[in-house]
Amino acid sequence: MSSALPSLGGTGLPASPLGARASRPCEALASLRDLVSKRAGRPCLLFSVWRWSVLALFAGTLAAHAQVQVDISLKRNLYIRYEPILVTVTITNMTGAELSLSDSGAHKWFGLQVETLDGRPIPPSGGDYLNQPLELGPQQKITRTVNLTPIFPISEFGSYRVQAAVFSQQTNRFFTSPALNFEITEGRLLWQKTVGVPDRSPGTGTSRTVTLLSHRLPQSTYLYIRIEDPHAGTVFCTHQLGRFLTFGSPNVMLDRLNTVHILQNIAPKSYVYSKIGLNGEVLDRKAYNEFSTRPALRRGSDGSVLVVGGQAYDPSAPPPEESLPSLSDRPVALPGAQKKPKSDDKRPENLLSR
Repeated sequence: MSSALPSLGGTGLPASPLGARASRPCEALASLRDLVSKRAGRPCLLFSVWRWSVLALFAGTLAAHAQVQVDISLKRNLYIRYEPILVTVTITNMTGAELSLSDSGAHKWFGLQVETLDGRPIPPSGGDYLNQPLELGPQQKITRTVNLTPIFPISEFGSYRVQAAVFSQQTNRFFTSPALNFEITEGRLLWQKTVGVPDRSPGTGTSRTVTLLSHRLPQSTYLYIRIEDPHAGTVFCTHQLGRFLTFGSPNVMLDRLNTVHILQNIAPKSYVYSKIGLNGEVLDRKAYNEFSTRPALRRGSDGSVLVVGGQAYDPSAPPPEESLPSLSDRPVALPGAQKKPKSDDKRPENLLSR
């Protein structure tokens, strides 16, 4: 692999965006996949979700007076159920003056709205929350990433539309972003098993259903792991493990603690090993090359699972530099002067001329 292993993003699916519920382990696997991510050196911004009635009232804001530019982006438009759907929001101050954004009574200065393509609104799962005030200088912009999955109940198959809006008290106007469409589908089932949570572990006495799915995207096929408690209706994580070559099957084993070990073929002679806990926590990730032997999972005598064969490597490490030639190396000989051909060595222009 030429780049670092992708960080895994999942959701513990709390019912509210900024609620007091403890977040699941898979919610904090990467800074950009947190519910709210923060860029260094910029003020902290906490997003809240508007109630649909407020957004519907101001959906037709004045786009011609774009003193505050609101843009959103998605990395792709096709997702499987419970996968993190990360919306990147960029707010640019184009008023020519300092811009102060803060909540004003029932008007929240930032909000998101989600609806089906036929116009059916999807209300947020949580209640109402406050946004921290924000100051933006002229032409200053701020970018944040919001995970829609724990905020909106969008686990049903189908197509949806998302839009962001900002309310400015200074101009007493709402500014909305262009709407983006995305689709929720499901992957192809590769492997599934229901296991119990061992003693002295969080969730002792309950069960977990571990599912491996493959999902075809426009560029390649990806492997996913989903861990859920079907009785409680809780999804602990839906991790994208990386690319997956479909002509083979991933190697999956459970150790004596029912921890999940996965070895997948991501490219010819390239493999990725993942170790996932029953509550969705990522315990280990390593890359392997098929150097002299092919890597494989093996069970130890104590019930542990190990990777044998292959050669582990760091995909984020720079390639080794080629050594420069030393002064002791003999230079390549220069071509010598060509001899002038003799008259009797001259070959006829046409072999039939003799």
